[in-house]
Amino acid sequence: MSTRLPAVEPGLRVVAIADADSFVKWSASLLASVAGIRPRLLLVSTPLTVSAAQERTALAGTGIRPEDVVRVAFRDAEQWLARERPDVVVLAGRGPFVRLMGRVIDALPERPVTVSGLPGMAIPAQRGALEYRRHTDLLVVHSHREERAFAELGRGIGMHVPTALATLPFARGRERMLATDRDRVQALSYAGGVGGATAGATVGAALVERALDTAGNEPSARRRAATDIVFAAQAMVPAERSERQKIAEMLVRAAEVDPQRRVVVKLRSRPGEAETHLEHDSYTGLFAGRRPENLVFSYASMAEALETAAGLVTVSSTAAIEALALGVPVIALDSYGVRKSLLNTVFVGSGLLGGGREVVGGRFRQPHPDWLRDNYFHPTRESTWWDRVEELVALRRAGGLPARRVPAARGGMLHEAWHRASVLGREDRTVGGTVALALGAPATRMLAAVRRGRTSGPGRTWTDASTDYTLEPSPLKDSIRR
Repeated sequence: MSTRLPAVEPGLRVVAIADADSFVKWSASLLASVAGIRPRLLLVSTPLTVSAAQERTALAGTGIRPEDVVRVAFRDAEQWLARERPDVVVLAGRGPFVRLMGRVIDALPERPVTVSGLPGMAIPAQRGALEYRRHTDLLVVHSHREERAFAELGRGIGMHVPTALATLPFARGRERMLATDRDRVQALSYAGGVGGATAGATVGAALVERALDTAGNEPSARRRAATDIVFAAQAMVPAERSERQKIAEMLVRAAEVDPQRRVVVKLRSRPGEAETHLEHDSYTGLFAGRRPENLVFSYASMAEALETAAGLVTVSSTAAIEALALGVPVIALDSYGVRKSLLNTVFVGSGLLGGGREVVGGRFRQPHPDWLRDNYFHPTRESTWWDRVEELVALRRAGGLPARRVPAARGGMLHEAWHRASVLGREDRTVGGTVALALGAPATRMLAAVRRGRTSGPGRTWTDASTDYTLEPSPLKDSIRR
């Protein structure tokens, strides 16, 4: 006989704990989608923590007020949380940060429900992403495809982590296209055109707008006239300097072909600021003095950049989803291939893949309707993550939800100190952390090189195009230490 859980009263105390820019934007936007809660944002000091300017950009449009944001040193986080007694904590950071803050949660006298997630598209589902978050009560995913990928990954490594579906915060407002419009959109999606979006993309956008009107959402036609080409830069992909240089040259050509339109290179950080991922060759240094006046850098929010965008180009940024949600057509660059290490396999079947010639010619695309529902544009009624959170809160209060605690590090106190110091960097002023870094840094660099070497070769999941997950460590060099 099942026990009926007590209803959870409105006004749950919810705290997102974050540091890096993309996780601040994601967690704030995620919580802003929930009515009737009291959200707070706790920014813990690490080398990745957003600057004041990045914070303002990340929170723009989320509804999170400046007075709802608190900055603390790691050593003060436990005391702050114990005093606030949140019902729910969203751990919003890279894997090692989530693990470290999980240990803080474990020490609290009253344990909240813990939720984790990734701030954008998570295809392929990576082993490390799941392993670092396996001790949270719920993993938020943003598409049906991600649900399947993480379930398959969990089965493959014998690790069950409960998941729940949310709408990607930057994709709200766009429901699936009307079935009666699909054939026409597909027929027109590659129609020829010059100077801005293609005829097919234009008509496709109009059909999407009609679908949005039917769903009661605001259509993209209400955006003011837009002519910019916006490039969403990424820190990790492509990884090779020569490939990033070719992208810079492509953007120069696009600017020179039509001096009346702006080419906007949308960057995530100003000089001296940190990003979620480590960038080795910034686009600000790749133009070698050859930058037309109409090619500009922007540090504004992506939402602001898209207000004047006729099209968006990227390799695999989640900005593509944000653009599509606004009706802005997209080109996902396939100039360097389509593979998991470029994080662009999610676009297979979307109709958005294209090369430099399409970008220079302004031939941007709308997505194939059949791709949308499985990839981030499911109906909002299918996003039930908050319902699941409320169930977990009720279970915990009834004593029916065991704590998923972070186990002690296998190497003892020194290993524990390494974990902490790797995340906190200079913010960790303990002797143990200093010693652990001095002893552990050479060893971890060697181990990382060995692991990356194992990801190459036939049969490895990073080169297996038939799956949406990976088992080996990432081949991308992206240390959390700065």
